[in-house]
Amino acid sequence: MPRAFDVSSADGTVVRGWRSDGEGIPVLLSNGLGTVPQAWPALISPDSGYDVVSWYYRGTFGTARPADPSRVRVEDHVDDALAVLDAAGIEQALVACWSIGVNTAFALAERHPERVAGLLAVAGVPGGTFATMGAPWRVPRRLRQPIATAAARGVQALGPALTWLAPKVPIGPRAAWLVTHTGLIGRTARPDVLVPMLSEFLVQDWGWYMHLALAASRHQAMDLAFVRCPTTLLAGASDVLTSMHDVVQAASKIADARVSVLPGTHFLPLEHPELIQVALGELAARTPLRR
Repeated sequence: MPRAFDVSSADGTVVRGWRSDGEGIPVLLSNGLGTVPQAWPALISPDSGYDVVSWYYRGTFGTARPADPSRVRVEDHVDDALAVLDAAGIEQALVACWSIGVNTAFALAERHPERVAGLLAVAGVPGGTFATMGAPWRVPRRLRQPIATAAARGVQALGPALTWLAPKVPIGPRAAWLVTHTGLIGRTARPDVLVPMLSEFLVQDWGWYMHLALAASRHQAMDLAFVRCPTTLLAGASDVLTSMHDVVQAASKIADARVSVLPGTHFLPLEHPELIQVALGELAARTPLRR
């Protein structure tokens, strides 16, 4: 398991970071909201060829909640990412990002381009996150943001009950089989990877989780003309949370970006860890870090 460490962010919030201590190219992982290292089994492996650092979002998995509850904007997550990079002594890194973490990664690249050697964006778009949801279910685009926001607020209202109930759900091979047959996570996700990830993911304050999600949803779509570093975007063909069409469209706005649509869902790091490693290696070869 990665090694944990604590660092103070710009506003004084104590952030729990973690580091794989692998040998190789430095990678900053801007993870999906509320997810854990186990979601990236190939990347955190000691022989991955990468030295990976990351952090847990504010109020989750050991990171403190900010004194001001509103300080959970994408800009605050960027400050946390910088604090983790500085604590790890990393001047420049590849940035791998997933889901809402894509917002943070691109905002970091906009504010501090000197710290980002390349961007690998997985199942996410830089801004306008809720407006990309529901495409495979043929939800009209004008309704996606309102429906996703209403659903998040509904879960937030049920937060105390879900926080009590979720850790009591038995997670094992049978539960993993069931989850991979709902369409939310693809069947290529291996139970030995999915079970520990789900076991950790369920143990959190679900009211606070939705507070974080709603704050991130207010991050507007970005003008991507600023991106100058090598960039690769990966989309899931059956992703109900981030439309593959929106990922492809985002790639078209970035100079020399590469994009691939994989046969999977929003959970590509679990479903295709080897393909993501290949994409990361190809991205690294396009940056000064490889040389």
